Amino acid sequence: MRFEALYLHIPFCKSKCAYCDFDSRAMGEGCALDEAVATYCDALAAQIDAHGRAGDLAEVQTVYIGGGTPSLLGVRLVELVRRVLGYCDPVEFTCEANPESFTAELARSLRAAGVTRVSLGVQSLQADELRVIGRIHSVEQALEAVALAKGAGFSTSCDLMCGLPGQTFDAWRDTLKRVLLADPDHVSVYPLQLEEGTPLERLEAAGKIEVPDEDFQAQCMDIAAELLHAHSYERYEVASYAKPGHRCQHNIAYWTGVPYLGIGRSAASMCAATGDVSLLLENTFDGTPDSESDGTSDGAAGRSSANSSTARIRFTQLDDAGEEFDHEFLTPREAMAEDLMLACRMTDGIGPELLARAIRVVPANELSAACDRAVERKLAAWDNGTLKPTHLGWLGGNKLFGIFWDLAADA
Repeated sequence: MRFEALYLHIPFCKSKCAYCDFDSRAMGEGCALDEAVATYCDALAAQIDAHGRAGDLAEVQTVYIGGGTPSLLGVRLVELVRRVLGYCDPVEFTCEANPESFTAELARSLRAAGVTRVSLGVQSLQADELRVIGRIHSVEQALEAVALAKGAGFSTSCDLMCGLPGQTFDAWRDTLKRVLLADPDHVSVYPLQLEEGTPLERLEAAGKIEVPDEDFQAQCMDIAAELLHAHSYERYEVASYAKPGHRCQHNIAYWTGVPYLGIGRSAASMCAATGDVSLLLENTFDGTPDSESDGTSDGAAGRSSANSSTARIRFTQLDDAGEEFDHEFLTPREAMAEDLMLACRMTDGIGPELLARAIRVVPANELSAACDRAVERKLAAWDNGTLKPTHLGWLGGNKLFGIFWDLAADA
């Protein structure tokens, strides 16, 4: 199996942020950090080698190491980069980093090893906001990290969050303006999502903090769009802005349905169900479909077993060693609905080529009705044969996504 995008998951953090529900492990005092990291990285290296020897990485065009906090690994991160590049020659290689662990030495080593892009978890440039969401870096460290990444020659991205507890419009504008002065190549803006079971969600439920509502978040997204556009950043995805030539190719791969491989605990992979599905599972993802299942669809969540109508398979690694996987099997309609939905995340929208592929899978009257609903609700508009999200579509993304995801099920 050949993949075009590769993701490596590093689940370690120095401390876990108050909003985070990702698969990550906070390594505080008393934890055997070095031993845990060494064991995990050895398992990761073994999986990289296995896929590399099998030829799975030969066509990889983008690599992304995320977490967690990859920069916490130091020299081990550099070793993983070199190992990956022994099997592929990507056009883009991204590493996530947090300001408190992104050092000048690490920056030089990563750049020399072949990393081309760094994504920095800045989140805010207000000290009080950083404290309330549990970030352990300072405003000064964040700005220094941006300068360090740019100085080392990386294409540099900053992640920012809006709708934080206690945040004001003035504070949000100040964060954006200071980021713009730092001049990164790419900025991603995410509204805070309160995830069940996180410290921030528990504080909000207990009435100890107040989180701004969706209207506040929407206005923050508008403020970001206005300021970033004014400084030559192009919005190419609902949450992402880039200077010319600096779009994140790895994320675009996810949104355009190319096969991708994820290595590491909780990492996801996706590929087309071509050839012998059972052989693919056995050789690549150490599992086989449930032979006792009738293969019927469980709806929008996909199926837990494959049959002759399977068009796409998604795998999620459940352990550190890469020996246990969860499998999800999508029908042609589910796979196409997913492609249409993800296209709505991007300014490029649903183009003629994707529409032509869709009409071979989804009845023309259903596809046409979905497009009409998006236009009637002013969530999308036609532009030279392409259905593109409108401003309202950006703000009400889930409504727009839902229109096309509904095509997953037979009428």
